Amino acid sequence: MSEYRLISSDSHIYEPHDLWETRIDPKFRERAPYLAHEEDTDQWYADGNIKFGVVGVNQQAGIRFERPEEIKYEGRYADAPLGGMDPHAHIKDLDIDSVYGDVLYPSMGLTVWRVPDSDLLSAIFRAYNDWLSDFCSPYPNRLKGLAMVNVDNVGEAVRELKRVARLGLVGALIPLRPMEMRYNHPNYEPLWAAAQDLEISLSLHTGTVRWRPNTDFLEEMENDPLIQTNAEAIARESIADMIFSGVFERYPKLRVGAIEFEVAWAPYFIRRMDNVYRERTAGLRGHRYKGNDLPSDFFRRNVFISFQEDELGIQLRHYIGVDNLMWASDYPHAESTFPKSREIVDHILEGIPNDEKLKIAGDNAAKLYRFD
Repeated sequence: MSEYRLISSDSHIYEPHDLWETRIDPKFRERAPYLAHEEDTDQWYADGNIKFGVVGVNQQAGIRFERPEEIKYEGRYADAPLGGMDPHAHIKDLDIDSVYGDVLYPSMGLTVWRVPDSDLLSAIFRAYNDWLSDFCSPYPNRLKGLAMVNVDNVGEAVRELKRVARLGLVGALIPLRPMEMRYNHPNYEPLWAAAQDLEISLSLHTGTVRWRPNTDFLEEMENDPLIQTNAEAIARESIADMIFSGVFERYPKLRVGAIEFEVAWAPYFIRRMDNVYRERTAGLRGHRYKGNDLPSDFFRRNVFISFQEDELGIQLRHYIGVDNLMWASDYPHAESTFPKSREIVDHILEGIPNDEKLKIAGDNAAKLYRFD
């Protein structure tokens, strides 16, 4: 068995049924997310009748190895693994899986971005961030929480970044696609500056598409295999917006991650950005860098990727940058590598140099998220 330290750069909690009922700002309590026990499933709603949250596949870790035919979207909270909601049980599951530590993302929070009202969404995020800080507190060396931050109002997002930094959260989740202004807009400058100064990385996680009027992209994504197959396309758009508008030139220590999209898409994307910048400038009315840097230079310095089981992407690791790759288990979701994480990582990393194994399996995540 391998001896390197495993740290999952993308695992999840499972929001307790009473999280927002007990923690949200009282003035939003009547509109807060609540769990409804329906005929075929337990379903989350917010602001009355806005449906969000996939209960089933978010809680079925391990089933894929023994009973894959039982994986389904529907589910009950009564069947949820305790490790998703209780930190002590979570640590026991880490030990079963030979994993040292977890970087924690939400589960239901990945789709709550479809709530239209911005003030309510910010209140939902603040309550979640408070709860997550408490969840991590018994095991600060093994559990690292990432906040959710609403960027509809950039000033408010900056204030929340500063607050969650004081709470001990080590990163922040921003939407893959914002409501209005894309990430090349100058309004986001205070957000980039604050994240850099606070040493808080920003994550673009699959599923976190902000609500827009007259659209329901999340529903389309859940039902369209073509969109699911090309899920990283939105992450590419947002990363390209940052790179081509010079965000990383102005904020050289800012780190932004593409989370749960695997890896193999990145080499083509990197090469294509360089090609556009060097050879298609007549049609590129964007930022020009001060020096000789190319988009690929900023990608390799500032962008990191979290993956689970992408052997092809690992073969292309040097084109992406070994220091930018971080393994993840996705516990306790259905596609998780739990409880066979070490076996799976051993196979993916077979034959590569030991120093690179150490980085990809855990050391890169340890450095970014400040594990001991």
